Amino acid sequence: MKSLFRDPLSRPVSAACLLWAALALCAVGSASAADQPAANTPPPLSLQTANADEGFALAVKLSQKAVGTVQPDVEVRKQLRAVYANNPDSLIAVSQVVAIHFQTIAAANDYWRE
Repeated sequence: MKSLFRDPLSRPVSAACLLWAALALCAVGSASAADQPAANTPPPLSLQTANADEGFALAVKLSQKAVGTVQPDVEVRKQLRAVYANNPDSLIAVSQVVAIHFQTIAAANDYWRE
């Protein structure tokens, strides 16, 4: 499989790696209610949104959270930004990840049918 883009260390990053990272983020919210403490907890993670605009915003947020989960060091992310910010292949890969998230969210919301 041809890599979508290369990181500064010239290691290929495949679409499968990006998808794995996104799925790993989704697994974070899969704990049952019995596993959650009863008081002062945030609401459970959900793909349900009121409309398509909120769904797209959620898709972008999921993509951003995946990056933060995979690379928690803010300084490293800032250094890498210069590498991908001007690389069309990297920007297209990001768009693909957001599109996949949005496709999943839209399906979870029955495409916002009334």
